[in-house]
Amino acid sequence: MAECDCDYILPNNKAWEQHYDNCSHVWSECSGMPCPKNRDGSLRLPNGNLAKLEPDVIYHLGLDTANYDLPALFGDVKFVCMGGTKQRMREFAQHVAEILKIENVPLKNLTKHSHRYAMYKVGPVLSVNHGIGIPSMTVLLQEILKLLYYSKAKNPIIFRVGTSGGLQIPPGSVVISSWGLNGTLEKSYNIPVLGSMRKLPSIFDKRLSQELQSLVTENDGFETFTGGTMAADDFYRGQARLDGPFCDHTEEDKLSFLRKLSDMGVRNIEMEATAFAAYTREAGVRAADVCVTLLDRLKGDQVKSDKATLIQWQHRPITLVARYIAKYYEGNSTH
Repeated sequence: MAECDCDYILPNNKAWEQHYDNCSHVWSECSGMPCPKNRDGSLRLPNGNLAKLEPDVIYHLGLDTANYDLPALFGDVKFVCMGGTKQRMREFAQHVAEILKIENVPLKNLTKHSHRYAMYKVGPVLSVNHGIGIPSMTVLLQEILKLLYYSKAKNPIIFRVGTSGGLQIPPGSVVISSWGLNGTLEKSYNIPVLGSMRKLPSIFDKRLSQELQSLVTENDGFETFTGGTMAADDFYRGQARLDGPFCDHTEEDKLSFLRKLSDMGVRNIEMEATAFAAYTREAGVRAADVCVTLLDRLKGDQVKSDKATLIQWQHRPITLVARYIAKYYEGNSTH
């Protein structure tokens, strides 16, 4: 039986899960299979075809294994933070540089040759945008996983920060996702592969969520919830909105559906959580989805808050995730 190899970020708390989900001991005990990571914490992706690629072109990041020394460039990466927009992730990179006291960091877009995404590196932190929705996000996420694999990064943690619609919680609240729910109300990411549907569990690491929640303070000025997140495949009908170009349900239908989600433990709705949870889990990488809510969907469909308020709210998930990263480095002064 494999031994525990958890690289604890925060000290143990009796009320928390005692292991991370990618602990080799827990993984082998639950699945009967070895965890897809090496003894040193680097990734061991379960695709033998990668070894046959000379080089492997990581197309959408504008990188490859022949012309770039990926271990030298990215081998020190401990945290990856993903979000929808390029501007938001540039702001995250700037914020991380400030809290880690890393001075004179040129914020250079490392994927500029791809003209697709924007990625910044601040010390051991990658900040990269993924666009909107599961298809765009999973292209980026899978190439980030390959980048971490080739770079031999040790025990990386991936965060997603974003915006969402809340369910019966105040606008401006932050939600740390426990699990993702798809449009047919399953806790899985369903993807057709070779003509057949695969269902991948969409559960986030409980210990990581508990650690994040523990860093919330009364002085934050907003509430933070832990709960389920619905990942819709569409912004309008898929989220029961009434204001899209097409609508074949009534307001009563909408409210009934949203209340059902709330009763199931769903706290917010966005468009990425299921696939994000499923792919990071399959790769044996800890991950957390941290989003701010821009409205209570039971009270409306449209985001009507002023720009200044929205900007302030969008910084809240960034603040919490950056606080977690800072805690890690406080306890690892050699980094």
